[in-house]
Amino acid sequence: MDSGFRRWPVQGEFLHRRNPKENLDRFIPNRSAMDFDYAHYKLNEAKKKVEDDKNPDSCFGMSSPSREAYRRQLAEIFNMNRTRILAFKNKPPNPVELIPRSHTKPTCSLHHSKPPRRRIPQNPEIILDAPNLVDDYCVNLLDWGSTNVLAIALVSKVHLWDASDASISGEHDTGVENGPVTSVSWAPNGRHIAIGLNNSRVQIWDSTANTKLRTLTGGHISGVGSLAWNNQILTTGDMDGNIVNNDVRIRDHVVETYRGHTHEVCGLKWSPSGQQLASGGNDNLLHIWDNRRSTQWLHRLEEHTSAVRALAWCPFQGNLLATGGGVDDGCIKFWNTHTGACLNSIDTNLNSIDIGSQVCALLWNNNERELLSSHGGFTQNQLTLWKYPSMVKTAELTGHTSRVLFMAQSPDGCTVASAAADETLRFWNVFGDPKVSKHAPKAVCEPFAHVNRIR
Repeated sequence: MDSGFRRWPVQGEFLHRRNPKENLDRFIPNRSAMDFDYAHYKLNEAKKKVEDDKNPDSCFGMSSPSREAYRRQLAEIFNMNRTRILAFKNKPPNPVELIPRSHTKPTCSLHHSKPPRRRIPQNPEIILDAPNLVDDYCVNLLDWGSTNVLAIALVSKVHLWDASDASISGEHDTGVENGPVTSVSWAPNGRHIAIGLNNSRVQIWDSTANTKLRTLTGGHISGVGSLAWNNQILTTGDMDGNIVNNDVRIRDHVVETYRGHTHEVCGLKWSPSGQQLASGGNDNLLHIWDNRRSTQWLHRLEEHTSAVRALAWCPFQGNLLATGGGVDDGCIKFWNTHTGACLNSIDTNLNSIDIGSQVCALLWNNNERELLSSHGGFTQNQLTLWKYPSMVKTAELTGHTSRVLFMAQSPDGCTVASAAADETLRFWNVFGDPKVSKHAPKAVCEPFAHVNRIR
């Protein structure tokens, strides 16, 4: 029966057949090829020379220059073709390959050179002014869409910046009467953008046509500070702790409501699979929701001791979630969202002269096992790059003069935009080499020579 596994005919095909008459024992000398008389002469030559020198009747007795010359010449004659004392009849056989090289895969050298260490620029590539950026830990005012357009909310307007040509591509005015914008989030298609407002409403805009498509009402009674898309479902979180799933395709858009937080919902993130939702609140709670379990939370996690705003799902392990805590916490925690177990916890204030650091935002590197965190409070207001899972600091990026509330990642995964309470927006080339992992066009060196403010 042929089971699909080929039995290699090792003895028949790949080994040389041995000749029974062939002598393969290389360690037994062939005595017939040896000259024992010559060997005996060489062993006793020195002794014989001493005896001949003492005997005057010997032809070699009474050493003289002529006799010494005669002796050397005679030795040379007898030593002709006598350089080998031990002789072997057969050469040793060539080593036999059990498996031919044609059937084996090439192996890498054990002494291959290590790849060069990635250089992480310490200075931002671009710095923009972001006047009147709201300094609030429970709002989310920055997002980078899949079409390489960055959205940032300033008071009642959402400004769009196209990273492909470094230009302002649009502006969505939500109206002063609706209050300030409290959250923005791009849809997966990169064309539509959701804008959460302080008056409990959510607007959906078409960024290409610069038109408002619809306004979602009735789901909340307080400001909407968090947004997260899951295909056609837009999840919204308000200042009262309510989380609502909205199907933007239908008229009656509210399809589910999650209740578990007692204070503001600071962060919302769907997992890459779209099956689990993570929510962090100002009540120090972290909830994991499963869209297959109706509206009851899957896990209620209480290990953080301050508000939970920073949420980041791991791109290479679907059930791994990183979270960051506020001022009285300052920890980055890692969770197995299937079991609810805390896998690790890192105090970002450890070994630091500053205390009271809050973790404002977290981003995973899509190309390396690294995690980027932004900080605020009584710190240097830095961005810190960590190696995962050792959580060794790889780099610290400084420049902001107030807490770094928001971070967004470019579609190619290489550039990070950070917005801080110092009303500046900075772009860092922190994640990997653009030559390897970047696909989107890179902006020119000084794309904002003619623009110094976002209006």
